[in-house]
Amino acid sequence: MRRRLTYWMVVMAVAMVLAACANIGAPEGGPRDYTPPQVVKMSPEAGTVNFKGKKIEITFDEIVNLKDQQKKVIVSPAPRTQPLIRTVGKKLTIEFRDTLQDNTTYVIDFSNAIEDNNEGNQLDGYTYAFSTGEQIDTLAVSGIVLRANDLEPMQHVIVGLHSNLDDTAFTSIPLERVSRTNDRGKFTIRNLKPGMYHLFALNDVDGDYRMARTEDIAFLDQVVVPTTSEYTSQDTVFTFDRKIDTVMTATHTQFLPNDLLLCMFNEGYRSHYVRQTSRPADNKLHVLFGAPNDTLPELEVLRPASHQRDWYRVERTADNDSLFYWITDSSMIKTDTLIVAMTYLRTDSADLLKQVTDTVRFGYRKPNAQVKEEEKKAKEREERAKRLAHLLEKQEKAAAQGKELDEGELEEIKELQRVDPDEVPKLKIDLAKSGVIDVGDSIILKFDTPIASIDPSGVHLEMKRDTVWVPISGHTAQFTPIDDYNPMRYWLPVNMRPDSTYRVTIDSAAVVSVYGLINDKLIKELKVKGLEEYANLYFRVNAGDSAFVELLASGEKIVRTVPVKNGAVEILNVNPGTYYLRLTIDSNGNGKWDTGNYSQHLQPEEVYYYPKRLRLRANWDLDENWNIYETALDLQKPEEIKRNKPEQSKNKVEKKQDKNSNGEDEEEENEFGTGITNTYTGNKYNDAKNNRRLNR
Repeated sequence: MRRRLTYWMVVMAVAMVLAACANIGAPEGGPRDYTPPQVVKMSPEAGTVNFKGKKIEITFDEIVNLKDQQKKVIVSPAPRTQPLIRTVGKKLTIEFRDTLQDNTTYVIDFSNAIEDNNEGNQLDGYTYAFSTGEQIDTLAVSGIVLRANDLEPMQHVIVGLHSNLDDTAFTSIPLERVSRTNDRGKFTIRNLKPGMYHLFALNDVDGDYRMARTEDIAFLDQVVVPTTSEYTSQDTVFTFDRKIDTVMTATHTQFLPNDLLLCMFNEGYRSHYVRQTSRPADNKLHVLFGAPNDTLPELEVLRPASHQRDWYRVERTADNDSLFYWITDSSMIKTDTLIVAMTYLRTDSADLLKQVTDTVRFGYRKPNAQVKEEEKKAKEREERAKRLAHLLEKQEKAAAQGKELDEGELEEIKELQRVDPDEVPKLKIDLAKSGVIDVGDSIILKFDTPIASIDPSGVHLEMKRDTVWVPISGHTAQFTPIDDYNPMRYWLPVNMRPDSTYRVTIDSAAVVSVYGLINDKLIKELKVKGLEEYANLYFRVNAGDSAFVELLASGEKIVRTVPVKNGAVEILNVNPGTYYLRLTIDSNGNGKWDTGNYSQHLQPEEVYYYPKRLRLRANWDLDENWNIYETALDLQKPEEIKRNKPEQSKNKVEKKQDKNSNGEDEEEENEFGTGITNTYTGNKYNDAKNNRRLNR
């Protein structure tokens, strides 16, 4: 017993000692690490000439990782087989698996892929260059790539040069010197030879470093000639009492051009072919094409042989790439499999449009759920009929005996004799908008099947005056199709007064569908808002009349499109809220933004954003001037609607907050550390002039 007690006392003592050791306070850490990894050793050194090896090792002062290597790291010129790049501890290794070209300067651009292991601090813009020849090339060019239609910075796309100035080089030869844009869309192509180049950007989906017609591209109109220039800067040292002690002058080299603007676009090329055919319902065929069409295909029904000549109504998109054929011939609707000869335009192997005829089978089988539902309803009808027949027979026998059925059975007979409204199909009809509507809205009717006719005498439009509904005098309520694309949407051409209430009444059977279905009576009221509930916008803009402005809501949803007239834009009756403005130089005057075309040397139409967010209030007017060149193009789009935002790690945010709390100003340096932020306004003359002035 005594030994056992001694044992437990020793155990408790040891536990207390361990607990005391475990409770030693944690050592206080120093300030948070915001410093990116630093290179401490390279083998061979960067800038090496006559390189003959197969491996490069770069050692850092801390453990490093490679983030998004496939997206960010690029080797230029691109070898046939990409080198193996990996990190182990503090060391980064590059192993070449392909023979390098003779007398060539190679650049490995890591962008911001290198980061430390603990805090994720990124080493931004790191590159390693070497030469397989006697000398290393040193020139560079830089700029920015923006998406043409919405000025989004194009992140991590390839930017490259060709010394072959033939137009076909971009489509047939891999780019000679390449780099990638960073998360702000900016790029620098380093270690170039003197010479003349064509500049391109490419979202290289297939990885062959040359243009395919389906890829996003950008090209510069003029030839690029890399050069350098010298500029001086002064730094003043003050004494403790803020008197000038020393003025130091330094000379710097900058690499030009450093303000190249590439606007990326997609030509929108798609091959013409039948992408899909289907029969989603017994009375409907669907044909989906791979590209827009100028003309509709020709359809010839082969089966059934006997059918109406005018057997369909077509519902289509504006581009004619999606077509729904509503079958109006009842014999065709009942046929399980329709066989149609379809003649249309298809892209051949030479990339030319050729007229072809295909035989297409459209089969239809009712879904099991629909079959079961129909069987269920048929059974219910059969049971109702049996019950009704039984009661009528009973009633007849009772009458022969001079008697009557009880009240409950008589009521049941009446109920069974009533027609079930669910068994009589009706044309579904409704207004696209009802209740409270905006000034300028139209009265639009929408249906679930194509319409054969609308009886104007069955359509009534009234306006409320005090408490009385008054028919609108001198007005014929005639609904007409909105367009020839959709045979199921009609509108009533009438101007409704602000701050007024209207009533639309459509009598029963006033509308008949192509299937003979009629509508139930429809009554809808519409309250038009008053003008004091809106805001109005007036802008004077330095763009010609061949331009239009789009009013955008959040998500860049287009609310209104207004042309520029006499250098002014007027947008009236805008609901209160937050909006943005985008202007397009409509070069061809077709009222929409048009993409570019490389083979035709056609740039996409220019786009500009009003750089401020607009917060509109009711009963309020905004009158402003808008100089589309005043703000740099890459700074115009408001941050609230920008999608491709720069990467912001937690440590970067915290560092920025720390700096701001200490009253320190941030200055973003350009790619070569000059402290000058380049501007890209889209006006190449002003860009060049402004940058020359800034860089003196």
